[in-house]
Amino acid sequence: MLVKPFKIKLAEKYLGKEELSILDIGAGSHSATITKQWFPKCHYTGVDITKSYDNDETDIKNMDEFIEMDLTKLEFSSIPDNRYDLIVMSHVIEHLHNGDKVISGLISKLKKDGIIYLEFPSERSVNFPSKRETLNFYDDPTHCRVFSLKEVSGILIKKDLKILSAGVRRQWINIVLMPFKIIFQSIIKGYVRGGVYWDYYGFAEYVCARKSAEGQIRPVGIK
Repeated sequence: MLVKPFKIKLAEKYLGKEELSILDIGAGSHSATITKQWFPKCHYTGVDITKSYDNDETDIKNMDEFIEMDLTKLEFSSIPDNRYDLIVMSHVIEHLHNGDKVISGLISKLKKDGIIYLEFPSERSVNFPSKRETLNFYDDPTHCRVFSLKEVSGILIKKDLKILSAGVRRQWINIVLMPFKIIFQSIIKGYVRGGVYWDYYGFAEYVCARKSAEGQIRPVGIK
């Protein structure tokens, strides 16, 4: 069963078209191929410090463009302004000491009415059990900063974006399938990846916002 990624569902809901211009910040983990499976007509631009991180030849071929960049330098002039319908930053900002400034610096790249999707570990994950390939925030030694929904939403609101939705990124189908994944990975890998437990624990949180001149709304659950 091919489970539709949560970010894809939101892009379909809030953008309502297939021919999207997508800027994927942190374009590893086969993201280009996964994105093209759901949006085959999209123009995909990947941005990362290297093209090869957990990507194979198929993933690289699925990138229409790739921009090699150290995000922490905050030098974004090589990315065109007002070009993208969708900017994705999934599990990127927690690896950056200045992730808040990176978010702010990329807002100009969105078209009017375009959306940005950010996903990051929950503050609560610092107390989760430790699992191989990350369930507790500190399982990943490259994690350097914990972000909250309130902080990330505040950054976007200050840039005059409208918060469309925010909260725990959870898909119930992944919880239903969890026992089968545990058995399968235990047999095939000899261990269970931390990601199998993400939806059950609520490891990841997200904020989705639109670049528009309309008034702001306060996301449910953010005080």
